[in-house]
Amino acid sequence: MKREYVNIGGRLPRVDGMVKAAGEAMYTGDLSLPGMLHGKLLRSPHPHARLLKVDTAPALTLEGVRAVITGEDTLKFLAGGIASPGNEPYLAFEKVRFVGDAVAAVAAVDEETAERALALIDVEYELLDPVLDPFAAMAPGSPLVHDDAPGNISFETDLSFGNAQRAFATCDYVRYDEFKTAPIRHGFIEPHAALASWDTSGRLTFWGSKQSPYFTYRNMAKALDIPMSKVRIMQSYLGGGFGGKNEMFNLDFCAALLSMKTRRPVRIVVSQEEVLYAYRQRHPAWIKLQSGFMKDGTLVAVDAEIVAEGGAYKGIGALSLYLMCTFLALPYRVANLRAKGCRVYTNTQPSCAMRGHGVPQVRYAAEVQLDMAARELGLDPLEIRLKNAIQSGDTTGNGFEITSCGLSETLLEARGIVERWRGETPADSEPHLKRGIGVASYGYLSGPRMAGHNTSAALIKVHEDGRVGLVTGSTDCGQGSDTVLSQIAAEVLGIHLDDVQYGGMDSEIVPLDPGVFGSRVTFITGNAVKWAAEDVRAQLAGVAAGLLDAEPDDLEFRDRRVFVRDEPDRGLPFAKLVKSAQYSGTGMTILGRGYWAPEDIDLPRFDTGMGNQSGAYSFGTQVAEVEVDTETGRVKVLRLAVSHDCGQPINEMLVEGQLEGSSIGGIGHTFTETIQRRRGQTMNASFLEYRMPTALDACPVEVTHTDTVDEMGPFGAKESGEGVQVAVMPALVSAVHDAVGVWFKEVPITPEVVVEALGRGAEAAQNADARRGADARRDSRDDGRSRDGESA
Repeated sequence: MKREYVNIGGRLPRVDGMVKAAGEAMYTGDLSLPGMLHGKLLRSPHPHARLLKVDTAPALTLEGVRAVITGEDTLKFLAGGIASPGNEPYLAFEKVRFVGDAVAAVAAVDEETAERALALIDVEYELLDPVLDPFAAMAPGSPLVHDDAPGNISFETDLSFGNAQRAFATCDYVRYDEFKTAPIRHGFIEPHAALASWDTSGRLTFWGSKQSPYFTYRNMAKALDIPMSKVRIMQSYLGGGFGGKNEMFNLDFCAALLSMKTRRPVRIVVSQEEVLYAYRQRHPAWIKLQSGFMKDGTLVAVDAEIVAEGGAYKGIGALSLYLMCTFLALPYRVANLRAKGCRVYTNTQPSCAMRGHGVPQVRYAAEVQLDMAARELGLDPLEIRLKNAIQSGDTTGNGFEITSCGLSETLLEARGIVERWRGETPADSEPHLKRGIGVASYGYLSGPRMAGHNTSAALIKVHEDGRVGLVTGSTDCGQGSDTVLSQIAAEVLGIHLDDVQYGGMDSEIVPLDPGVFGSRVTFITGNAVKWAAEDVRAQLAGVAAGLLDAEPDDLEFRDRRVFVRDEPDRGLPFAKLVKSAQYSGTGMTILGRGYWAPEDIDLPRFDTGMGNQSGAYSFGTQVAEVEVDTETGRVKVLRLAVSHDCGQPINEMLVEGQLEGSSIGGIGHTFTETIQRRRGQTMNASFLEYRMPTALDACPVEVTHTDTVDEMGPFGAKESGEGVQVAVMPALVSAVHDAVGVWFKEVPITPEVVVEALGRGAEAAQNADARRGADARRDSRDDGRSRDGESA
């Protein structure tokens, strides 16, 4: 019998609060232990150099210094890598490969002493020629960032289905463009921090702010050569992550090794400046894109060449490049596609996942080019998308299986929004202020299929008073997953949200989990929680059936009561049922467990781009309205709207918060954010100089949901949050074009860029007018000669 749950999306009231995790710790940088030492890292000032000498003796003589470590004190474990072994040391040995590479670490009685000790470490470098952009890096004879990577190639993906080149010959219209995106920051406010304590039994306890604590759990054991059972990871308050806190970093390792050496707790908190120049960034990308259409707008073929700058190390770059290539097949139907991608090493800080993980870069190019083609073909930008929109039941040429899809519905909703906005938009109040509206669509995954462990799990304990404790290995990094998972448990058990206490991350207790990335938590961990709650429910239903003289399948759990369906008076309170179960006979402890991952999903091929990457895919359409000051080049975003297919929203407030945050973040990516470097040195390593959007840049964001339900998701839910950022850049770029008639194929679009482009446009228009005038005069003379001849 199929069980119906009535509250989700129905009677359950809008939840405007969030669950506080049991024992939720402070931010790691505020934690303290008795006898704690303070750590600092010494970083390379050079983008590429050989390490000839690292003399720590002068630092060790400074009063208050307890230990100094270098790469020679380590096992030289190399981190990173998905499709191949890693190549990133936690402390450099032999070479440094970017400005900020860690060379040594100090533990001292206070931060000031540790800072002074760093200045006493004598490092001798042999400077090497750096490669600072991917094209120079690939040139014959260029210096190698890694000796085992010819041409500085980190990874390559070559996705092909159909025959794009043959299909182009059949097209009515073929367009070729080149696009470029900038390196940008994750922008979380809380800097990286680590606290490690090595005890006398040979056991390490580590507190850190990690999106994926079990990544650190495994790598810590490998890097220190200790059993995993001797590593305990405690999750502290995370704050924002956005993909930048998934990996184990050098400060984590150094805090642990320094604690082992000193037998004292060691805490390292890096500065925000260090975060901005020495840790991760989004991959900048160069995209050559060719698309072919029939004159009715049917998309026939796509061919792309992608170069992604990976920075100094491998990290998880293979997945990044794979996603860049494969998401050229979504969200539109296309029978012929070739996407050849290349991730390149350079002597800059490493690139990694960031909200949307590679997909925003390529979809910016594809969506803008789609708009350009629509205008050339005389088609409406929404109509060309509707014509090509992927549908439920489709399978893309590379193997994405679309189990549910509300893309067409979001486009129809967007059409209504555009029509309403155009009716509301006043005429330009001043000649130099121009308004425009743009649209773009997207598709995104609900948790990527990765190699190795891919299953999430949940445990539920029912307390004597009827309240329940819930633990999973998934981390809440600001998206509100603790609340959503607690809602799911409460829904299945028929109790209230405040009856669920969500436990904090502790690897000693919580089940193994892949981590928080790729919008996987609601979809995958949510199903694990649902299974665990159903396990509890089944145990209690067996007891209740005996007490109520009913069949277990005839019982309903609702409003803190358990009763016979259609006989609500024949029941008992949930708390009383729990006590009856625990106190009757020999008593029973109510523990539920659940684990889940999508089944029948092949492991994707990162090199070929083939394979179904996820159990479900979200879709949506973004609408943007901007005002461009043609005198100053400043672009003001007036409003945004998102029509989103996330299946069934579990918590509408949190979904809206995710969509709004992603949308506002996309404003910075489009107009202000870029890392500025000179000879490998970051020049804007502060939030004062690195221009992220603030409240002054924010605008109203309208959010609507389509009425779709995914059969695989918990209560029909899918991804929400990351996907929308995929469409923000192209929607804004198209809106700017709608306002001033200029396409921008490189972001960010700063005021200087706008003024320069408008100046070129005005000059080109004058030249065109002059040519048209000359042509008209020549045609007039030709016509006159023809008439004279005729009259003769």
